[in-house]
Amino acid sequence: MTQLAGKTALITGGSRGIGQAIVEKYISEGASVAFTYRSSSKQAEAIIEKLNVGDRLKAYQSDASSFDAAEALVKNVMEDFDSVDILINNAGITQDTLMLRMGEEQWDQVIEVNLKSVFNLTKHIMKPMLKKRAGSIINMSSVVGVFGNAGQANYAASKAGIIGFTKSIAKEVGSRGIRCNAIAPGFIASEMTDELDETVKANYITGIPLKRFGTGEDVANTCVFLGADSSTYITGQVISVCGGMNT
Repeated sequence: MTQLAGKTALITGGSRGIGQAIVEKYISEGASVAFTYRSSSKQAEAIIEKLNVGDRLKAYQSDASSFDAAEALVKNVMEDFDSVDILINNAGITQDTLMLRMGEEQWDQVIEVNLKSVFNLTKHIMKPMLKKRAGSIINMSSVVGVFGNAGQANYAASKAGIIGFTKSIAKEVGSRGIRCNAIAPGFIASEMTDELDETVKANYITGIPLKRFGTGEDVANTCVFLGADSSTYITGQVISVCGGMNT
């Protein structure tokens, strides 16, 4: 039996990496999925063609960091799918450099895409979820938001902000049947990690108790759990998917 049958999810940043893994996993678990992309239309189209599930899957070009665009997105998704049961705030970028070299634009872009987007989508999905008195909001943080990382002050600040936001929203709307949790991935295998030197990879892996990088599916499986009815008494929590790094 599929765990998400009859549920509709809105997933930001769903055309690549972790976001794509979540989209594919949610479809396999029976959900209907609306996902966003910012510029990678070919990748979004390829996912729709690959999964081939008709009206259960639709892609929307949208900038999650824009308050107005987020409002329009939620309106369009509600019109197309009638309701949204699960919101996954996954859109994110990095602009890594040491603080001495970091410019204001590098700071602002990361905060807007990673943190402000979570406010934007949550703000606009709140009314329909409150009306339904049900919903699961899942925010993508990072272990870097828990313990920091040199060269990533902007990224760490955005991901730490997501944790505080998550806990606050959980307290605000829990009485209305809405849950809000965060996931904090560690090193996840991606195109970026594929380009790393084998020695560098080995050094990173020494700090991971499970001695491997995670996969997009590892994160997606946690998203399934937090979106499904099996987690209805879990809210305000940060679940690390990091192979034991945050131990």
